[in-house]
Amino acid sequence: MTDIEAGMGRDVLINEVGPRDGLQSQPKILETSQKASLVQALLDANVASIEIGAFVSPKAVPAMAGTEQLISEFPATSAQRFNALIPNMRGYESALANGIDLMSLVVAVSNTMNEKNIRMSTAQSINVSREVLARANQDGTKVQAYIATSWACPFEGKIADGDVVDVCTRLYEAGASKLIISDTIGAADPKAVQQLMTTLTETFGSDNLACHFHDTRAMGLANVYAALETGIRQFDSSIAGLGGCPFAPGASGNVATEDVVMMLEQMGFRTGIDMQKLLHASDLAIELTGTAKGGKAKLWIEQQIKHKQSAA
Repeated sequence: MTDIEAGMGRDVLINEVGPRDGLQSQPKILETSQKASLVQALLDANVASIEIGAFVSPKAVPAMAGTEQLISEFPATSAQRFNALIPNMRGYESALANGIDLMSLVVAVSNTMNEKNIRMSTAQSINVSREVLARANQDGTKVQAYIATSWACPFEGKIADGDVVDVCTRLYEAGASKLIISDTIGAADPKAVQQLMTTLTETFGSDNLACHFHDTRAMGLANVYAALETGIRQFDSSIAGLGGCPFAPGASGNVATEDVVMMLEQMGFRTGIDMQKLLHASDLAIELTGTAKGGKAKLWIEQQIKHKQSAA
């Protein structure tokens, strides 16, 4: 009997990463007002957790310039639903100064990926993360850790499960509030997801884990399902399927939020997200970027909503 069949928790938290992970590699850089309109649309859809931006060098990631201004567009009550990416202590202090009390570090299991991304080895990246995590624990804030290239690296190929467990252990013991297991280039398959996530849930507990999938090989939803079976109840997704990593060749869009929410709700899980308003956010993402395609189920969902409205 799977964990789903056994009736584990039916509430699933969706962390919307479109405003950061979704926009960071788009050819069109949005104005702050445009980003704000997308974030507001997501808030209107009752998305409980939104990755609003990143406190990184604008030279390295131009699309993330102006994160401070973007946050200031919203009242403190909305900011409580935001999280942001940070690369180091400077990023931590900037995020803290801007009212963000949930931040994310990224450490790739692959040495090569770390070197391409932040010019550090995995060991060096873990050491930097330890310093930030120690400070966060002292300040009473939360810093979660993204474990990038958990299944495969564009430079090194397949990643051994034991290597993922080792990196997770070091970051968890250093005080990471959650470990987000990330399929950075969308190379995972459901069997591999179930295998690794079973090991990790047995080691760290499902409440301390989340998953981040890309849809490069059209297996994003299948991988979400496989992780659900192991007890995972928090997932990243990106509105309209926006996404991709500028430092990872071959990485395409994240699994689309509208697809993930549709599947979860149809299976009897609760996300708390208003699908009709979520589709408005998806339309807006498509309009603003000119590249987003929308979730694979978007047309079907729209037709179902229209049918219900005409029947009412």
